[in-house]
Amino acid sequence: MLHLKVQFLDDSQKIFVVDQKSCGKGLFNLTCSHLNLVEKEYFGLEFHSQAGNQVWLEPLKPITKQVKNPKEVLFKFMVKFFPVDPGHLREELTRYLFTLQIKKDLAQGRLPCSDKSAALLVSHLLQSELGDFHEETDQQHLATHRYLPNQEYLDNKIMHYHRRHRGKTPAESDAQLLDVARKLEMYGIRPHPASDGEGTQINLAVTHMGVLVLRGNTKINTFNWSKIRKLSFKRKHFLIKLHANISELCKDTLEFTMASRDTCKAFWKTCVEYHAFFRLSEEPKSKPKALLCSKGSSFRYSGRTQRQLLEHGRKAKMKSLPFERKHYTSRYDERQCRSSPDLLTDVSKQVSPPGISNSSVPGPWHCGARPSALGLDEEDEEVSFATSAAEERISRGASKYFT
Repeated sequence: MLHLKVQFLDDSQKIFVVDQKSCGKGLFNLTCSHLNLVEKEYFGLEFHSQAGNQVWLEPLKPITKQVKNPKEVLFKFMVKFFPVDPGHLREELTRYLFTLQIKKDLAQGRLPCSDKSAALLVSHLLQSELGDFHEETDQQHLATHRYLPNQEYLDNKIMHYHRRHRGKTPAESDAQLLDVARKLEMYGIRPHPASDGEGTQINLAVTHMGVLVLRGNTKINTFNWSKIRKLSFKRKHFLIKLHANISELCKDTLEFTMASRDTCKAFWKTCVEYHAFFRLSEEPKSKPKALLCSKGSSFRYSGRTQRQLLEHGRKAKMKSLPFERKHYTSRYDERQCRSSPDLLTDVSKQVSPPGISNSSVPGPWHCGARPSALGLDEEDEEVSFATSAAEERISRGASKYFT
């Protein structure tokens, strides 16, 4: 048996026991059961690989084939997929976990934003953790708890905003914090260092809409899924192949160089999962194994897609399970302490499930077809996926938005 340590978003840790041959999904399901988490597909387990990279634990691959010494590795439970609108998160627990992720990103400098936005975000955290504004308590708390790298310059601004949140429950504070966070330029973006064909240092990232190219924290290009014909990697080179009508404006294939093959492959896998989660209507099916020889990668996304999560939430009428907040204090009155109802209205009535609020990336079902699952092939260490015919039809009208 394997004894594996998992660190949660509130920095608590727990050791889980799994079978020696268990796949990543076994450990992940145990962590979600421990939390009573329903919308678990938004999350994942990240760990430090032997090559020195932060990578996601693959659900369908045995843990011992991913980690050399699993007992010595700390698996971190984190948000993996950031929806364009956290209003689609139906469970209070899910929103709370997203709030903890935003809190952690702020403290680690992974969510750069203006001083005003940073102070407003922290003020919602204080309302959630401490309750209503009290000047002396706020000053003491800010002196002993670090929410921002440059916090000492923003204490007065943080307290100024906190004063305005009187009467808000922790659940209401979470919802308002996420509404602020989703509008930030770097919300949900995890930069991956690379260089372009001219050797210029840039960052690559993947989001619900596609692949981003950044210089520092500034987006210089966005390749929507509808523009991309194929993503692939060859050794440490990451390749974006565009549809023919898009490539009239630039090269057919854009090449980026990353630090190593492992780094490149890890980023490619993240792209495959993001594409499946946000663009497909259901989990992609596994390919049948070849009898004599196998060609290509067997990697695929495992779990419900965002569309399936929304449809399940619309149909299911389960009562949310209670949970404990780590920073709960007695300063909340009885009204605020009661288990709050879902603050957000039924999103399934606001948005038809296929749309999922991707206004900039129209869903291929509008063309009378669904996106296809990813077709994987491998040639000379190259692994790639091609978009569906429906997405190809969408891309015909996308060239005018290409920059």
